[in-house]
Amino acid sequence: MAGPVQRACTQCNYITEEDTCPVCNSPTSKEWEGYLVILDYTKSEIAEKMQITRNGRYALRVRKS
Repeated sequence: MAGPVQRACTQCNYITEEDTCPVCNSPTSKEWEGYLVILDYTKSEIAEKMQITRNGRYALRVRKS
């Protein structure tokens, strides 16, 4: 039994199940790679480099479909 399809935002890379990103209202894509979990964006160097300003799950690469 398959679960809901995880999608990634084409703008901010946030992972969600929605067709539109709840963070920035951009469209989402089913075509993404890599998985990043940010627990404390204020202390994360990766979050800083990716310009992430919110804790959550993110894709490393998103293909616009």
